[in-house]
Amino acid sequence: MTLLAHIKNAKDLSALNEGELRILSNECRQFLIDTILQHGGHFAGNLGVVELTVALLKIFNTDTDSVIWDVGHQSYAWKVLTGRREDLSSIRSYGGISGFPKRGENPADHFGTGHSSTAISAAMGMAVAAKLQKNNHSVHIAIVGDGVLSGGMAFEALNNAVATQANLLIIINDNQISIDAGTGAMNEHLASIKPGESNIFRQLNLDYHGPVDGHDLPQLLNELSRLKTLQHPRVLHIKTIKGKGYAPAEAEQTKWHSTSKFVKIDTQKTTPARKWHEVAGETMLEIAVKHPHTVGITPAMPSGSGLIECFKTYPDRFFDTGIAEQHAVTFAAGLSAGGVKPFVFIYSTFLQRGYDQVIHDIALQNLPVVICIDRAGLVGEDGPTHHGVFDIPMLRCIPGIKLLAPATAGELQTMMHAAVEANYPTAIRYPKGAVPEFSVNTCNKNPLENPGECIIKGEKIAVLSTGIATALVHEAFKLDDFPAAHYHFPVINLLSDKMTAELVHAYSHIITVEDGAIAGGFGEAWSEKLYNFGFQGKVQHLGIPHEFITHGSNNILYDLCGYSPRKIAHALQKAGSPVAD
Repeated sequence: MTLLAHIKNAKDLSALNEGELRILSNECRQFLIDTILQHGGHFAGNLGVVELTVALLKIFNTDTDSVIWDVGHQSYAWKVLTGRREDLSSIRSYGGISGFPKRGENPADHFGTGHSSTAISAAMGMAVAAKLQKNNHSVHIAIVGDGVLSGGMAFEALNNAVATQANLLIIINDNQISIDAGTGAMNEHLASIKPGESNIFRQLNLDYHGPVDGHDLPQLLNELSRLKTLQHPRVLHIKTIKGKGYAPAEAEQTKWHSTSKFVKIDTQKTTPARKWHEVAGETMLEIAVKHPHTVGITPAMPSGSGLIECFKTYPDRFFDTGIAEQHAVTFAAGLSAGGVKPFVFIYSTFLQRGYDQVIHDIALQNLPVVICIDRAGLVGEDGPTHHGVFDIPMLRCIPGIKLLAPATAGELQTMMHAAVEANYPTAIRYPKGAVPEFSVNTCNKNPLENPGECIIKGEKIAVLSTGIATALVHEAFKLDDFPAAHYHFPVINLLSDKMTAELVHAYSHIITVEDGAIAGGFGEAWSEKLYNFGFQGKVQHLGIPHEFITHGSNNILYDLCGYSPRKIAHALQKAGSPVAD
């Protein structure tokens, strides 16, 4: 039996000697490779922190000391060695363990993470809480990647750390890459740090140690043992290799950041379905070629947002700001004020971090910035930290912003091209994953001013949808024949009086469907409008309920939330349609 099979919880590492810990590290890395390649998940980053994880669990006590993994997608070895080895095959699947640290999943997960640059602040808060309770002996550890240090929140915490004099250990896992290649002055500074020399951490009066080899287990054990005896804020800088131990991942670290489930047999060669972010990136390149005054910005997501070719073709017009969403949004506002046309490509949940800047710096000044909101709606296996649930309620309450949601690739393309000429802020939300293979007739020449269209005629019952929800309704209508109407609204917050009067006059039951939060969302906007026009019928909303949604495939989650094609068809049946459940 292997050593790894004997590890039931963190305490089992305490009896192992250095040689056994080295064997355990090798077994754990191989277990991660085998399991993630078969079942999917974040890959290369986890292979780079195996020795660090083993050393942490050997030196520190998870009952009294806390370890917080920034972003958290590199916590798989931590999960394996803290009692979840047998559950790793279920990671990110519905009903399985989370792909990120999660309070309540295991006592060793002291703080939930999923977004970047939060760990130092959280660990500092826990350390100060312990100090206030006369317990400055427990160590509170934040593990941050070099990419994390491009985020402003991490700098805010570093600036404040020494003032607390709490028992805080910051470990910088420096592999010179986040998802894409590292960018910015901090990345260059970390690469240039030499032992004993002055650096930014020492200039902030932090007790700096390193850099050390993060794969040299004896050195890690010695450093952590020594640093454990201190009780003030200190920094340990380690150098690691993302993808360590798996040659393809070491060679192509961005490609192997995460991997899908492994398919053993593929006898048919198929053309991969187009992804929404690929369509957005291709369209942006077309726009950049045609309109020299346009630029693109993304906070650390050139690959994820489909912009790699744009960066290669126009390196002076496309900007990776690092993990700095607030800066990215206000940078775009400044570019717009300076006379160019900026497109900001940002994930829905990352836009949450730049919300004040959208209001204060873009909308208040009516600057014609285009915000392309990727990963809007449910995002499947990444779960509640990454579901793009709140962007519709966030943005539809802001005066002056036009909020759009395409149902097809063609709509996304025409919206982006039209937005070049818009003289007001424009936001276009689109989901993660494959573009649906169906067409919708949007005959209005300007997609930014389209008040909505009836794409299936009917009577008594009308379904109103926007974005990818239109494709889900389309699938529901294919389940059987019934006389309900279906309206598609490419502009979420353009509720025209003419269209409202038509709906009030023609229908007695209206069902709204959206891939977003019901509370404050597309459907509730229609409820308000219909009420003001004296609608006497019933209005029913399908979408994401007022709760945080777990991880799992989108098909499962759509059904769980009540707006899968099957659930939409069921709602139509209950509303009086002959559709079978």
